[in-house]
Amino acid sequence: MQLGVFEISNVVLCLTGVLFAAFVYEVYFYCRYMVIRRKTETLSGQKPPVTVIVCARNEGYNLRSYVQSLLTQDYPEYEVIIVNDGSEDNTQAVIDDYVLTDSRVRTTFVPRGARMCSTKKLGLTLAAKAAKYDYLLLTDADCRPESKHWISAMMAGFEKPGTEVVIGFGAYFREPTMLNSVIQYETLFNGLHYLDAAATGKPYMGVGRNLAYKKQMFFEKGGFSDQMTSIAGDDDLFVNKVATRDNTMAVNTKESITWSVPKRTWKDWWQQKRRHLSVSPAYKPSSKHHLVHEPVMRAVFYGLIIALFVLGEPLSMCVAFLLLLIRLLMQVSVINVGARRLGQPSVGLELIWYDIFLPLITLAAMLGKKKNKW
Repeated sequence: MQLGVFEISNVVLCLTGVLFAAFVYEVYFYCRYMVIRRKTETLSGQKPPVTVIVCARNEGYNLRSYVQSLLTQDYPEYEVIIVNDGSEDNTQAVIDDYVLTDSRVRTTFVPRGARMCSTKKLGLTLAAKAAKYDYLLLTDADCRPESKHWISAMMAGFEKPGTEVVIGFGAYFREPTMLNSVIQYETLFNGLHYLDAAATGKPYMGVGRNLAYKKQMFFEKGGFSDQMTSIAGDDDLFVNKVATRDNTMAVNTKESITWSVPKRTWKDWWQQKRRHLSVSPAYKPSSKHHLVHEPVMRAVFYGLIIALFVLGEPLSMCVAFLLLLIRLLMQVSVINVGARRLGQPSVGLELIWYDIFLPLITLAAMLGKKKNKW
């Protein structure tokens, strides 16, 4: 085919058409599933009592560093249950100190050496049974809330009638390393996705660093009874099972964020990633379809960009470069809007490196056979 002074083969024309289709999908994905919706607002001002649950295994240092931020929350009535998950350090001594000095702190434990694949799920179940209140708010031992209004911000998600699950954003502390930059971007990308998916009626996961649900719903749905053979999944797999369009809210105010200690070595990050991905095959089919579409279309997009440049026809190369540039600027714009609203680091042109690198790492982690560790 000839267009003006350019001659374009049918193969190149076909590849350019597919590239444009992939580009349109990518624009749709970012505008549909990566845009932070309106902030959650308190409707009535009611603040029901809540139980905050922290599961800790060998977390003596972190408990001493971060639990105080849970005890200084500006909320009228709440308790904190700390689960000692078979710790071998001074975790129990630290817990005992909190129990003695603050009547709101209670504790339970999983025996050391318990023969279960996921003692954390057992610990969370024990804490849920022991909870005095009807709402459960989960975080980790190495987490610090953004502000003293964290509980209020998360509980505002229950203001909508029928809400049983509230999903919040869990950020990581920033450090001046390449690994931390990767963690920051991946956490932001995933956070924008699962928050917006929930806001648009397609909830598929949440993070245990910042998650709330009703106690009654937890037991009515069988808790973790159907996933005790997997070490992970106490957050994302459980949410994937119970969350629906009508019973789930995403909270995206800055006050609702928690901050966690990030992994500091590539090996530890890799093991964490492997553990998180190990439960993805158990997601509902609709969630798996939703999650696989964008990475596949992204691979198609980049693959066709490379193919068109290799074929070397000037007009198709110009079109490919233009679509690549427009997509990159669109990505940076959309992601940075979400980053500002969540108080996260902005991204620039380095995004294209993350865009290619992280899916390959994820694929390698999913295909690996090494047994996950706690």
